[in-house]
Amino acid sequence: MPRHTAKIIINPSADLGRAWRSAADLRPVIDEFGGADWSGSAYPTHASELAQLAAEDGYQLVIAAGGDGTVHEVVNGLMRVPAAQRPVLGVIPLGTGNDFAHTIGMPPAPISALRQIFTGKPRAIDIGLLQDDRGRSEYWDNTLGIGFDATVTIRSRKFTYLRGFLVYLISVLQTILLNHAAPRMVMTSDQESWDEKTLMLTICNGPREGGGFLIAPHAAPDDDIFDYAAVRKVSRLMMLRLLPEFMRGTHQGFKAIRMGKLHRASIQADAPLTIHTDGEIFAGFGVDIRKLSVEILPGALQVMC
Repeated sequence: MPRHTAKIIINPSADLGRAWRSAADLRPVIDEFGGADWSGSAYPTHASELAQLAAEDGYQLVIAAGGDGTVHEVVNGLMRVPAAQRPVLGVIPLGTGNDFAHTIGMPPAPISALRQIFTGKPRAIDIGLLQDDRGRSEYWDNTLGIGFDATVTIRSRKFTYLRGFLVYLISVLQTILLNHAAPRMVMTSDQESWDEKTLMLTICNGPREGGGFLIAPHAAPDDDIFDYAAVRKVSRLMMLRLLPEFMRGTHQGFKAIRMGKLHRASIQADAPLTIHTDGEIFAGFGVDIRKLSVEILPGALQVMC
């Protein structure tokens, strides 16, 4: 049996290694609320394994201490166990973008977020499930990006010496210049269907990604439906024009933008797709994925908000 009811899973490499140094500041607050057991992730997907094991061991609260990637892995681990056995999720924002933490109302200061976890109330949020035509599946909590923003994510991994919104902004500019393919996509959902050349399709459980790009300003993680934004094939100059609009969340009125909602959808393309889930690369360059299905799992996870 665990010594405490809470397990903290920390990614020591989050925020260029600063997360591990920040952990020392959290210990007095954790002790104030009765303590917690700690585990550190050591390799990709390790946090998923640790979260699943924590659920199976009977922890009531599992706290992801890191960035959006750490939260994504912890969510995938928790979703592997039956709903009745699933612990409540807490999030301490120690990463680069911290978009999911922002979505659920966590204060940006880690100590304040930790206090809110221990004194707040859980709220049920929706979770997304992605499946490709090769039988792979993955859960996601904030955004699923196909095309342009997934390529931005891939490029952002090269900037290991930068942090925050600047990483994504530079990667966006590089992608506009170097990766401007717009494959033909057929998107069929429970709400609508369309068929056109598409530069970017982002399905959103929360309003923002990339450290602050407001892709779907009205998206909410507890409304039982996903919002999406798609960018039709446009010129590079038009993408540069749209960039500040996405930063402000004012892009909805442009003809190049398609906005909508869905509970489930299938997507098929005439060329390989780059794909990210919560900023984690699901399909990168050289992977031939052209068919996807996505669905919402309403209220699937309790989160301290």
